[in-house]
Amino acid sequence: MRAQKFFYGWVVLGAAFLTITMAIGTLFALGVFLKPIEEGMGWSRGAISSAALLNWLIVGLGSFVSGYISDRVGTRTVVLAGGLLLGLGLVLGSQVSTLWQFYLTFGLLVGAGVSAFYVPLTATATKWFSSRRGLAVAIVSAGNGLGVLLLSPLSRFLISAFDWRIAMLILGDLAWLVVIPAGLLIRNSPQDVGAVAHGEAVAAAAPATLAASPTAGSVLRSGPFWTIALTHFACCAAHSGPIFHMVAHAMDLGVAKMAAATVLGVSGFSSIFGRLGTGLLADRFGARQILVVGLGLQAFMILLFLLAGDLASFYGLAVAFGMAYGGVMPLYALLTREHFGERVMGTAYGGVFFISSIGMGVGSYAGGYIFDLLGSYRWLYLGSFAIGLAGVLLASTLRRPEAVPAPVVAPVLH
Repeated sequence: MRAQKFFYGWVVLGAAFLTITMAIGTLFALGVFLKPIEEGMGWSRGAISSAALLNWLIVGLGSFVSGYISDRVGTRTVVLAGGLLLGLGLVLGSQVSTLWQFYLTFGLLVGAGVSAFYVPLTATATKWFSSRRGLAVAIVSAGNGLGVLLLSPLSRFLISAFDWRIAMLILGDLAWLVVIPAGLLIRNSPQDVGAVAHGEAVAAAAPATLAASPTAGSVLRSGPFWTIALTHFACCAAHSGPIFHMVAHAMDLGVAKMAAATVLGVSGFSSIFGRLGTGLLADRFGARQILVVGLGLQAFMILLFLLAGDLASFYGLAVAFGMAYGGVMPLYALLTREHFGERVMGTAYGGVFFISSIGMGVGSYAGGYIFDLLGSYRWLYLGSFAIGLAGVLLASTLRRPEAVPAPVVAPVLH
């Protein structure tokens, strides 16, 4: 096969990036809605944070299911279904009058919609790129950061201009307008357009792979799977509380509403550079080494939240913290692909993401519960710091898998 003038994998990455931007940005925007909903509906922060816990539990379980399905029917179908659910959950969520309705719409439907995106799209990215795989996964992951950057201040603007209900309704319509067209551009693998992966050899011999292609069952029973998954759990449990409660915490300390929302946006923006940077570094030095360093930096940044007290300190911390928590996120997909290969990537990474999502939900909920109980976020940051250190220790125990060497052949250039 001759070299191609245009590589469609870049379109797939672009569509995945836009989809993740909309979905994850919407999910994290709940932190901006926290105080307006508390004031408008009279619900406690713990009760509203329970929606985030349900969100992440559904995202986690749904990610495992969507990863498994995408391995069998393809990613595009899964993404389109998720886009419909995401918009529906937001539109219906804007009309709720009771807490259980909010849990059903924003918690269940939005969570189910978002669960259809990150795992299948990340797995698809690894199929399209053999070389520069770390960069490809980082680009998909960078949508998380851009979503927080754009949708947090947008949500605050809409809430100020109208109210929280109209703001959520507009987000629902926007989700349909962005995700469904982007989903139609997805192609499940290079073979769908008569191509090969970026940097993959034309010859029958493939790049070095694991000695045996594992089954889904053997993956879920393996030691490396649980090490990666529990490290991801600790990582997410550590940073989710500080992220979710960042806006409310800043407002509690006297930061203006719109400025507080932009603090969260700044953390999302800086996380883009963290994700892209560690993706490039992982291609050169390996994902495990970069993960250990990144997790240590994240834990230290969480501790600094105890010292933040004005807008300038929040902005500075948001930049550093965003770089840290964003930087580690693409590495788990790379480690999963490295250990278990392409064939069961959706299932394996879906399982890892499911367990990590429990950490996201627990951390978000714990912040609200601790605040309601103690009237302060101090113990949230101390607990998150300790959990972050546990993640560093877990990551340090992971070892590289043994690979079978393959003959060296000329790569296809795109």
